[in-house]
Amino acid sequence: MIENLDGVYNLIVSLMYGCGLRMNEALNLRIKDIDFGFDKVYIWDSKSLKDRTVPLPQKLKDRLKVQVQTVEMLHQKDLADGYGSVYMPYALEKKCPNAKYETKWQFLFPMRNVAKDPQSGIIRRHHIHPATLGRNIKQAAIKAGIHKRVTSHTFRHSYATHLLQAGIDLRSIQELLGHKSVETTMIYTHVVAELNKGRVVSPLDL
Repeated sequence: MIENLDGVYNLIVSLMYGCGLRMNEALNLRIKDIDFGFDKVYIWDSKSLKDRTVPLPQKLKDRLKVQVQTVEMLHQKDLADGYGSVYMPYALEKKCPNAKYETKWQFLFPMRNVAKDPQSGIIRRHHIHPATLGRNIKQAAIKAGIHKRVTSHTFRHSYATHLLQAGIDLRSIQELLGHKSVETTMIYTHVVAELNKGRVVSPLDL
C-alpha cells in the first residue's frame, strides 16, 4: 500500500502506520507536535479525549524535517501575500490572538492552496482534506492489487496487530492507541490468534 502512494500522501500514511494514528489525528498535526529532540509525536485531544505521545519512527525523521522546511517556506509566502493565519483550536484564538500567524501552529500537511474558511470567512491554508487522502488510499489499494476494503483505519489496525506480534504488551499498546479501556485493545489478541493458527507446529520441529 505505502509503496503505491506518492509524495506527501506516502508520508502521511507512513506516519499513520508508524504511529497508529487515526486519519484526523494525522491531518490535524501541527509543526509543534513533532519533537525531533525527544523523537516523539504529540496527539492532542483525540477521539478518546485523551492526549498522548507516541514514538517518532526513525525512518521518517529526515522526511518529516524536509516537510517542516517545506511548510516554513510556504508559510513565509502566505505571510508575504497577506495571508498566513491558521485555524486555532478552542479558546486559543482569543487567548493568543497572534499565535495563528506563528510557524509552529501551521498544519504539518497543508493544502496546496489557500481557501476561505466557511465559518469565519477568513482566507487561510487548512490541512489536506480527508476525502483527498481517502481517495489516494483507495487508488493505492487498486494499484497494489488488494481486493479488500482498505480505509485509513486499516493502517492503525496494522500498527496494533504488528506491535502485538512483536511482543509488545497489551497495556502499552492501549496507551499508544489512546484507548480508554483495555477491552477495546483486546480485539487485536483475537486477530493475532487467528493469524498464528497456521503457524502452529510441533515443538519437536522447533
